[in-house]
Amino acid sequence: MCRTKLKTSFVTFLLLGFCFTGSLKSQDYLAKYIAEGLANNLVMKQKGIGLQQSLLALKEARSWFYPSADFTGDYTLAAGGRSIAFPAGDLLNPVYSTLNQLTASNKFPQIENAEIQLMPNNFYDARVRLAYPLLNTDRHYNYQIKKQGIRMAEYEIETYRQELTRDIETSYYNYCLAVDATKIYESALVLVRRNLQVNESLLRNGKGLAASVLRAESETEVIISRLREAVNQKQNARSWFNFLLNRSLNDSVVYDSLPFPPDLTQAVTNTPVTANRSELKQLGTATLMRQSELSMNQRYAIPKINTFVDLGSQAFDWQFDQKSRYILAGFQVTIPIFSGLRNRIKISSAKLELDDLAIRSENTSRQFTVAAGVARNNLNTAMVNLNSSEKQYKSARAYFSLIEKGYGQGINSLIEFMDARNQLTASEIQVKLNRYKVLSAYSDLKRQTASSVIQ
Repeated sequence: MCRTKLKTSFVTFLLLGFCFTGSLKSQDYLAKYIAEGLANNLVMKQKGIGLQQSLLALKEARSWFYPSADFTGDYTLAAGGRSIAFPAGDLLNPVYSTLNQLTASNKFPQIENAEIQLMPNNFYDARVRLAYPLLNTDRHYNYQIKKQGIRMAEYEIETYRQELTRDIETSYYNYCLAVDATKIYESALVLVRRNLQVNESLLRNGKGLAASVLRAESETEVIISRLREAVNQKQNARSWFNFLLNRSLNDSVVYDSLPFPPDLTQAVTNTPVTANRSELKQLGTATLMRQSELSMNQRYAIPKINTFVDLGSQAFDWQFDQKSRYILAGFQVTIPIFSGLRNRIKISSAKLELDDLAIRSENTSRQFTVAAGVARNNLNTAMVNLNSSEKQYKSARAYFSLIEKGYGQGINSLIEFMDARNQLTASEIQVKLNRYKVLSAYSDLKRQTASSVIQ
């Protein structure tokens, strides 16, 4: 009678454990967690700052095309230094003396020779300079390089978004697997404890064996140990998952049923395409940047022409009037003649960098193709293993049902019953494990082909 109740209870727990995920109303918690992780992850925030810096660098490069206005003010005090002697007295005094004699007056006084100091004393010069670059190819190419730098930052963010999406999905699968394993071992623990109670009752009534009680106690301790490991794995998986989402490590995580995506079979049969990977686009953008640098270096001989206008005032003793104010305009032309062959060296270096990028792009593309093929093969293998483990679980469940009946009727031994129970628990866990392996392999395939749908 006790063994009949034991059978009914175990089947009930087994069905609840196996069908638990199917009884839940499917909610797309994982998609919400991915969106939360992409919004709150610290590395994502750092890369967002890098993108903002690239945008500011582009604005700075654009500002060089606008006119500039600067105010400059100079005030000088001087004493000593070079001077110019002006013999005004030697030149004019004889003339003034003659005039005084002719006019019989002193209307023309004698003057002294002058000495003019070259360094201005108590002199100011204040001006506003308006400058505008009429021709400067370096600024044009620098602007193009900054624009391409923004694309580089965007592709870098996209790369990490794909990586983070895969990490969040895999971490969530590990957490759900730990939850399932915990439930399975909890159900198994209920079974072995009831089996221990039955054997202890039989021993007290003189119908059981002490060896059966010891074996039941041993099996109970084994299940308790495995349950502790499953609980520890669940806590670790939850902590890592919350870390990726930049949440408190002890925050709760909602378990979801996670049905297989509808395009899972198609993903196995189709040839993986890696052309959309942001890493390849980043290398392509890097090539464009080097080409812009090469073009800029090749045009080093083009003159640079600037124009300027000065509006200011200069005078002694802080005088400000019509005579002190002035306007000055001009052009400035710079033509390189010789710079120690530095420009040719820069051109050669840029060409070598382009050759290096071409080799890196080809090698990276081949690596991604191999990785995508491996990911597809891993997904195919995971699906085959899942199908096999489901069949093993079905057989183990049928075998346990037969052994349990025989054990209740005294036909099968306790060892056979425990062995059948172990096989059933192991096969059930293997089904869960292989199911999440399929989801993880599919997530990795999406990463290798850059096909994750990221909001």
